[in-house]
Amino acid sequence: MTAIEAATTDDLDALVEQWAALVEGQRRHGTHLLAAENRAAARGVLGQRIAADQLRVARDDDILGFATFYLEDGLYDQDATRGIVENVYVEPPHRNQGIGSRLLDAAETELEARGADTLAIAVMADNDAARALYESRGYAPHRVILEKPAENDTHTNPES
Repeated sequence: MTAIEAATTDDLDALVEQWAALVEGQRRHGTHLLAAENRAAARGVLGQRIAADQLRVARDDDILGFATFYLEDGLYDQDATRGIVENVYVEPPHRNQGIGSRLLDAAETELEARGADTLAIAVMADNDAARALYESRGYAPHRVILEKPAENDTHTNPES
C-alpha cells in the first residue's frame, strides 16, 4: 500500500519535478506561474517546507504525489487560525486511486494538530476535477479573486 509520510531532503529533486508538472498542468486552467523559470524558487520553497515538516509525500517505490501546507501568519490579527493546504499533486498514472484524498487527509490532520481552526485551499476557477474533490470534502468558496488583463503599452485588453 502507498505510504503517506513526511518528505525528506532526499526527495527534493523528485518534488521539484512534480511541482513543475503541477504548474504545467495548471497552465490550461489559467495559472500565470511558469514551471521552468521558477524551478530554483520552487526548490527553495519545497526545501523550506521539508525543513519545517510541512510537506507530505505519497510513496510506493517512488514518490507518487505530494501535499504542502502551513499555518497562515501575517501582519493582521484574525479571529481564526487558518491552515493552508498549498498544493496537492498526484502523478497522472496514479490519479483516481484515493492518493490525493489521503494526501489531503494528512495535510488537514497536521494542520488541525498544529492549531488550525479553519482550513483553506486555493484552486483555479475552471479546474472542475480539483474543485469537485475539495467541495466533496466540505470546502466552499470563501474569497473570490477576479482578474482581467491590464491595458498598457505592452498589452491590450482583448475585450476592449
